[in-house]
Amino acid sequence: MTQPRPPAAAVLVLHGGRETGLTAPRPGPLNLPGVRMRPFARGLRGALPGDVLVRAVRYGHRGWNGDRADPLHDAVRALDELRRTAGEVPVVLLGHSMGGRAALAAAGHLLVRGVVGLAPWCPRGEPVAQLAGRDVVLVHGTRDRVTNPADSRALTERARKEGARTCLVTVEGGDHAMLRRAPAWHRLTTALVAGLLDRAPLPGPVAEALRLPPGATGDEGAVDLDRLLPPGSYASGGTGGA
Repeated sequence: MTQPRPPAAAVLVLHGGRETGLTAPRPGPLNLPGVRMRPFARGLRGALPGDVLVRAVRYGHRGWNGDRADPLHDAVRALDELRRTAGEVPVVLLGHSMGGRAALAAAGHLLVRGVVGLAPWCPRGEPVAQLAGRDVVLVHGTRDRVTNPADSRALTERARKEGARTCLVTVEGGDHAMLRRAPAWHRLTTALVAGLLDRAPLPGPVAEALRLPPGATGDEGAVDLDRLLPPGSYASGGTGGA
């Protein structure tokens, strides 16, 4: 019987949550933020080689909970466990909303090579020094009414000044739940994660943004999704599943 290959790289998926909430996430399909990220994880498993592990981070609490920053500690524990079981493999953190905030906060961990944040929660003044030396790509819809795309733009600029390589991809008409233009969100995410793990080329404009100097502005590092996709492709797809 063929033994599975040990992982050579990994993706940790962090779903969204609430600003406050000390109860545990609801189980299975009742955890809607977790369900929302399942198609992204399936897409990654189908597109990446078998030696790239794709794993969801389990939360102990539903909320960020102020200074407790509970999802951050969950992410760090998952990274520490991965290091114990797989060694020092490169990791991309993929997070949506609150999970994006947790991914950015945990990016200083030894294993982390990059972060892909989908509609991330990026409060003004959030620390960015831990992002130095990392690749950070944030993706934000222009019709997001839950988290602010302007905050994502500001964070990419501040992080670049601290030594991160950053890019913001804007999704025209995209919403927080990533239902509008869902196929584009999914395919772009797969392309970004594969590119950050050196398993495929990054989209050209994203790669160019990541090479910008530290003094580049947030606007200079922003790319519209429609620059990355061929006309008439999945860029104009309708709504998709959760």
